[in-house]
Amino acid sequence: VQLQASGGGLVQAGGSLRLSCVASGSINGVWARRWYRQAPGKEREWVATIVTNGEINYVDSVKGRFTISRDSAKKTFYLQMNSLEPEDTAVYYCNINTKYRDYWGQGTLVTVSS
Repeated sequence: VQLQASGGGLVQAGGSLRLSCVASGSINGVWARRWYRQAPGKEREWVATIVTNGEINYVDSVKGRFTISRDSAKKTFYLQMNSLEPEDTAVYYCNINTKYRDYWGQGTLVTVSS
């Protein structure tokens, strides 16, 4: 099974983007779905989590601006990003964490211009 992340692009500050992460097949034993990001010259940073039980968490810097959600029927989860800031510029990676292993998408670039 592979994850395909998409939806990145160039947007002005204050704009919005919606990232999607699609799984190519069914994944068993899922505990959580997450988004991470890696800005130029920085380490990868956790952004948001949606746990299988519905619990949702965000890094403080995106609270109130980003929303993580999922559509199980489509094997897809999303990151709606509003009020984007230049500091949000990064490659965004999706991740599915299971009791067996982690799955990672290839990353999608988000560039926010000031």
